[in-house]
Amino acid sequence: MLDFYFSPGSCALASHIALEEAGAEYRGHRVDFGQNQQQSPAFLKVNPKGRVPALATPEGILTETPAMLVYIAQTHPAAELAAMDDPFAFARLQAFNSYLASTAHVAHAHKGRGKRWADTPEAIADMQRKVPETMAAVFAYIEDHAFVGPYAMGAAYSVADAYLYTVARWLEGDGVAVAQFPKVARHLAMMAERPAVQAALKAEGLA
Repeated sequence: MLDFYFSPGSCALASHIALEEAGAEYRGHRVDFGQNQQQSPAFLKVNPKGRVPALATPEGILTETPAMLVYIAQTHPAAELAAMDDPFAFARLQAFNSYLASTAHVAHAHKGRGKRWADTPEAIADMQRKVPETMAAVFAYIEDHAFVGPYAMGAAYSVADAYLYTVARWLEGDGVAVAQFPKVARHLAMMAERPAVQAALKAEGLA
């Protein structure tokens, strides 16, 4: 049995979807950011970073979305959530997910987490003003260069789709019109129809 720690609206949704797609046996634990539960002593024992997602496995605790997605795919091979037998295809998936983690997520975080990088209100406000531009640039790259279609990596669904869907859901709130990225927009609509996505959204109170 796995124990999965999440907060609604966070990047944890990607792993939540993957767990559902895999048919994994897991218990979900909501971490209330509004109550600052991510900094509670109990949660810091799970993840000293004070962030979600976190996944407690029989071997130990995993954090960071790309690592968790790969773990879920590798431990549930029947679900075929990653190209495990193709080193190049697997590396491409890792590159895609790494871009979402290192670039897209960071660009988005400048809107609500500016205090991680700056102290003055002026600097934080400047970062916030930049978010629509940087997020649009991120998704222009995804639309034009990274996205294969109909799924992120091509014909086969993978954990990259759960991650892309999660991050793309942030666009409108970041002041970016999804319609300017037709491939991403179609992917969002297609993903919304998947039972695993609907189950994860329901579990997080997002649907």
